Formats: sequence, C-alpha cells, structure tokens
Amino acid sequence: MDIHHLVKMANDIGAFYEALPDRNEAVNSIAAHLKNFWEPRMRRELIDFAKRGAGHDPQLKEIVREAILTLQ
Repeated sequence: MDIHHLVKMANDIGAFYEALPDRNEAVNSIAAHLKNFWEPRMRRELIDFAKRGAGHDPQLKEIVREAILTLQ
C-alpha cells in the first residue's frame, strides 16, 4: 500500500484522538485503533516508515509518530 495514503489515514485518526485533553490517552488511543483495526501489513509498513526516520516527515503528525513507535 502507498505509504502516503497510510500516513494520511493515520493522521486522520490522530486528528480525531488529538482532541482528547490527556495526551497520553490520545497516544494510547491512536495506537489501540491502529492495532485493533488495521491489518498487520499496514501497521508494519507504518512502523517501518517511522523506524527509518521517515517518521519525522512533516506530513506525519508528531502524536501519530509517538503512537506508531509504541506498536513496535
């Protein structure tokens, strides 16, 4: 799957949970959503993207990058 599409979808999820008042809860909720609803192949691609340092890509929300790195 195209990584840019995965980043966009992950950012959309992040935007929803980012509204939570507790940042840790938001990060955990994003990670839980990715774990529970994304197929393993999609998660692996996103995790690999973040691990390669590409996770600092300005297109990837910081809160989403944090959540992704908890899935390792």
